[in-house]
Amino acid sequence: MPASVALDRTVSEQDAFRGLSPADLRVSIRQGRFRGPTAGYGQGCLQGNLAILPAELAGDFLRFCTLNPKPCPLIGMSEPGNPGIPSLGRDLDIRTDVSGYRVFRADQEGYTPVPDLAEVWREDLVAFVLGCSFSFEAAIVRAGIPLPHFEGGKNVPMYITNLQTAPSGPFGGPLVVSMRSFHPSDAIQAVLLSDRYRLAHGAPVHIGDPAGIGIADLMKPDFGDVPELAPGAIPVFWACGVTPQMAIRQARPEIAITHEPGHMLVTDLSADAAEFTLGGVWPASK
Repeated sequence: MPASVALDRTVSEQDAFRGLSPADLRVSIRQGRFRGPTAGYGQGCLQGNLAILPAELAGDFLRFCTLNPKPCPLIGMSEPGNPGIPSLGRDLDIRTDVSGYRVFRADQEGYTPVPDLAEVWREDLVAFVLGCSFSFEAAIVRAGIPLPHFEGGKNVPMYITNLQTAPSGPFGGPLVVSMRSFHPSDAIQAVLLSDRYRLAHGAPVHIGDPAGIGIADLMKPDFGDVPELAPGAIPVFWACGVTPQMAIRQARPEIAITHEPGHMLVTDLSADAAEFTLGGVWPASK
């Protein structure tokens, strides 16, 4: 097959997934047909980072989210052992509806990537869903501001900083940020737009010199893809939902589960609704 035909087919398949409703995209993920990062998918609905922990640690982690609302804006929480969160999607199943998971265990270094949680789910697990910056990106794109990673189907670059989160019980550690670069006039507008989305990390935590928050080289992100930096562009940094992964690594619970960076839970809620106040659990659906 000619390379151009293969490329056209790949683009066509991506476009087909981009047109799916959140519920249909979750079905595609559940069936293993979609495994990529979710930036730009889900028709403008609110996306979420995932953290799953044993019930005995749920209280400490809930307090960690409350103390650190910028990186951990809580939009949903499950009952122990229940894989559903009806307020985020009636058919939603936390065990299957994320396109990539990481399983951490206290007796192992690093993590194990898994496509679903069929083999590891337990009746004492509690799922937390935290707002994601992908949700305000749609507003930036609608304003005509280019986002190269968004347009290229890449993952946003993410960096571990020297900024520390407020600890709660065993949870703590450094803040992780995501970075997008803009021409100066676009940067101002991007800041103003993102500030409206308080359940999607809100306004940036840093603008300009990455060394100011402990980032030595923008071309070497800790997570995500290498950024495309246009001449004269300004780097802008937002609090990132990968931050809880650092807190979980510090806490070393018996078991913990997160999403692969960039592989979010796509909910049925409109991203525009993320303009609600910062840090509260999403109200139950009426």
